[in-house]
Amino acid sequence: MSVVKNVAVVGGGAAGFFAAISVKTHHPLATVTLFEKSSKVLTKVKVSGGGRCNVTNANNDIASLCNAYPRGGKELKNIFYRFGPQDTKNWFKDREVSLKAEPDGRVFPVSNNSQTIIDCLMEECEKKEISIKYKKSIKSLKKIQSKWALSFNDSHITNHYDSVIIASGGSPKLKGFEWLKNIGHSIITPIPSLFTFNMPNESIIDLMGLVVKDVKIKISGTKIETIGPVLITHWGMSGPVILKASSIGARDLFERDYCFNIEINWLLESNTELLYKKLEEFSSSFSKKTVINQNPFQFPNRLWQFLVRKFGVPTNKKWGELGKKKMRHLIELFTKDSYSVSGKTTFKEEFVTCGGVALSNININTMESKIHSNLYFAGEVLNIDAITGGYNFQAAWSTGFVAGKLE
Repeated sequence: MSVVKNVAVVGGGAAGFFAAISVKTHHPLATVTLFEKSSKVLTKVKVSGGGRCNVTNANNDIASLCNAYPRGGKELKNIFYRFGPQDTKNWFKDREVSLKAEPDGRVFPVSNNSQTIIDCLMEECEKKEISIKYKKSIKSLKKIQSKWALSFNDSHITNHYDSVIIASGGSPKLKGFEWLKNIGHSIITPIPSLFTFNMPNESIIDLMGLVVKDVKIKISGTKIETIGPVLITHWGMSGPVILKASSIGARDLFERDYCFNIEINWLLESNTELLYKKLEEFSSSFSKKTVINQNPFQFPNRLWQFLVRKFGVPTNKKWGELGKKKMRHLIELFTKDSYSVSGKTTFKEEFVTCGGVALSNININTMESKIHSNLYFAGEVLNIDAITGGYNFQAAWSTGFVAGKLE
């Protein structure tokens, strides 16, 4: 027989909902109340993946899965064995939510609508009689004997709970973690992760809307290298390859005040001699064609023409007139094209934080605080964050599930 508990879950995001549901699953007689500081819940779920909700990733190999987390990967390993991507897929399947994996590994609902996921979570809360309270921002959290006293900004009444699960999400400011610092937890200074690169002084932004399927980028002066699709925007560059680099290099780029150079290999291939031979053969076959109008590579013509102009090849120059030296210089440009980054752009609703409650304060097997008993943590409030691809939500589901067991 389960011991009846009065449990508070702070935060109405993915981790908070999953933690609350997990409590009722493992402790059916518990009274569970979920507190959300705003008037809406599951806002990141709503906007994730362009409104489709990137639920998780298809990668079931725990070792490589952990590599997707620049912060927290090592600690999550045991958690993922207890509740991993396959468990997430099974959980939604059991509730008649069909999911699909796309070629890049991202998993979405078949409906292509995040509301499907929101409805599922809301229905589960209703079924399990979980109470949801809106516009309840925590003012203070105190341990009084064996109970947790929670007070809110809109009330003089203090509520008492046997256990509390903190799933309040990330915050772009240290102030957002003060109430947790006040009860003894170490806070890793929060900074942005998952952002796009601003290039106000680069003419490549004239190609806004252009997508190049796969490129390799390197952030100059660091060991950060990533491969993936890139999107040219009206402010700079975005897409998976950029977002991954911003996640891996969050601390490093913050320290550089988001001013740095990136090097792009548009061709992925690093064997320049091989590329040169390909170009030489092409120039021989199309010797009477103009360079700017005859593209030997697979990337978009708009990009080809931009790069040819950037290199300074005259618009009337023919392949047969280019010469070996200039062809080698072209290969150099295509494989080591450089751009200056000055600033970042973050996604407001999808803001991801690098930083939060230090994992050294947490018993990672139970998600319970090492500082206080009966206080648990889940999701992005912790110093855990990942690259794009459904990994951040997976961390939310997994930590929420384990925290909700109240072990």
